[in-house]
Amino acid sequence: MTTINDTSEYIGEEVHTDHTGLLRLALALEDSRAYLDHFRPEIPAKKLAETAFEERWFGNKSMARIKLILNDFRKRYNAYPPAFVVLHRWKPADPNIRKNLCHWHLQLSDPIYRDLSGVFLVQRRERIDAALSRDIVAKWLHERTGNRWAMTTIRRISENLVTSLAEAGLCSPNNRDRKPAYPAVPDVSLAYLLYLLRHMKFNGTLLSNPYLASVGLSDEFLENRLRRLPSLNYKRMSGVHDFGWEYDNIGDWAAHTLSLNMEAQS
Repeated sequence: MTTINDTSEYIGEEVHTDHTGLLRLALALEDSRAYLDHFRPEIPAKKLAETAFEERWFGNKSMARIKLILNDFRKRYNAYPPAFVVLHRWKPADPNIRKNLCHWHLQLSDPIYRDLSGVFLVQRRERIDAALSRDIVAKWLHERTGNRWAMTTIRRISENLVTSLAEAGLCSPNNRDRKPAYPAVPDVSLAYLLYLLRHMKFNGTLLSNPYLASVGLSDEFLENRLRRLPSLNYKRMSGVHDFGWEYDNIGDWAAHTLSLNMEAQS
């Protein structure tokens, strides 16, 4: 089921075409933070890599690596302009919030990671032997892609898939015996996701989708969280769900909830 709740404030849509972006870059929490902190809309696109290199946005990384990172982050973050303006101006100190934001934006931009974290991992959590090794993920990925990719590619992507899950808090950090885990999701993270999805074209609904499922939010547990969110007036009566949005869009939400200056959105 493809949902777009309100086209008047359309943000964009999730990516559906498989690609090999995770072959070269995992969740990249610290690089994401550096990019969102340092990005300036007045920098010409053709000068962005040079500026990032000269100002050492990403430490001592090479120019080639910086170009790769910037190309990937444009797809993860810049592709959703209203949300990107919020992310650029928001400087959350809570590492859990940063993990949530990076995880969901990687899900948006990479259907393989979205399916792994929002479908396969959810099913895996229900097993007694819920290990999550690179070999298990590689087997899943090989079955998903058939014979389209070489096994060397499958294995390298699988390694970064597992690394991304661990960075996002969705599995244990122990390399030898990773187990599925539930990350902390602060209320402000949940509100960001809902205001993002509200004007996004995606498969699922606002109550059932891979973004919420990946972090363990579903059914009554999710509804209880929604009822407590200060930026919503969520109610359910006779099977009808009313979100009661307090703000018109993600920019208004950020201005009021995060006290961000959203006047000049570049």
